[in-house]
Amino acid sequence: MPDAAVIPGATHRTVAVNGIELSLTEAGEGPLVILAHGFPELGYSWRHQIPALAGAGYRVVAPDQRGYGGSSRPDSITDYDITHLTGDLLGLLEVLGEDEAVFIGHDWGSMVVWQLALLAPERVRGVVGMSVPFVPRGPMPPVQAMRALVGDNFFYMLYFQEPGVADADLGADPARTMRGMLAGLGDPAGVGAGMGPGGTEDRRGFVERLYQPERLPDWLSEAELDHYSSTFARTGFTGGINWYRNLDRNWETTPQLEGAKVTVPSLFIGGSADPVLVMMPPAVMDGWLEDHRGSVLVEGAGHWVQQEKPAEVNAALLEFLAHL
Repeated sequence: MPDAAVIPGATHRTVAVNGIELSLTEAGEGPLVILAHGFPELGYSWRHQIPALAGAGYRVVAPDQRGYGGSSRPDSITDYDITHLTGDLLGLLEVLGEDEAVFIGHDWGSMVVWQLALLAPERVRGVVGMSVPFVPRGPMPPVQAMRALVGDNFFYMLYFQEPGVADADLGADPARTMRGMLAGLGDPAGVGAGMGPGGTEDRRGFVERLYQPERLPDWLSEAELDHYSSTFARTGFTGGINWYRNLDRNWETTPQLEGAKVTVPSLFIGGSADPVLVMMPPAVMDGWLEDHRGSVLVEGAGHWVQQEKPAEVNAALLEFLAHL
């Protein structure tokens, strides 16, 4: 039986970047494309894109981002703010000997690459966000805005704020957590489960709210799920959760982005059944992307769009890349 963690044609190494070490999956030669995963994912989440992009003539690099997998997991919460996260991607350019790259992100990775396009547009040849559209800077810190909106009701981003709580919840049974996150959120019966909102009388944690399907979807094998589960059993979830604990800090430390627009060529890809797009519809990007090449909604795909529908996603990426 083949090893689910093996990506055809790819190699692995660890590099020193921005004061930490990042574990990289690499393949191909040509113009550089950097793939930034989300929560709770790994560079492995791009296993269907890496061979396709490399085969089309691109140099593809997918890091385990800080806090994840084989990369460093700093102790300080502030080490996961947007300055560090975008700094890691810029540091990768230096290590790889490149002046610029196309940056493609999914979920939290989308948020990072969108911000990178604002903070260092001269290093960004193009930007693709998946599942999380570009959201312009709001009038108040995001967590403050969420609390004003949902009050004492359950909402997963607020649940993630208190150190130790969500860490213990998600880490108690990583296999259950990952099955609920990947297979549960990808199942029509579980769309939106765990994400909230829930009433003040509902004291369940995050994992208990996740839908646990009896069978895995066609796009996710038991071996692939086991790779995620065993990795997070080793690392825990704190690193990734710490990204959420910097939402207000990210807002507070980037006042220069008030009114800023994305000027580099951009693309958005999402799933038509993604619950995140109910909270953040692609229309929030209208008027904020100066060279937008289109928004692709993949029919029937949920939040894990590049894993669920790789053929459609790869086609959209290659079309975008070919016209840069």
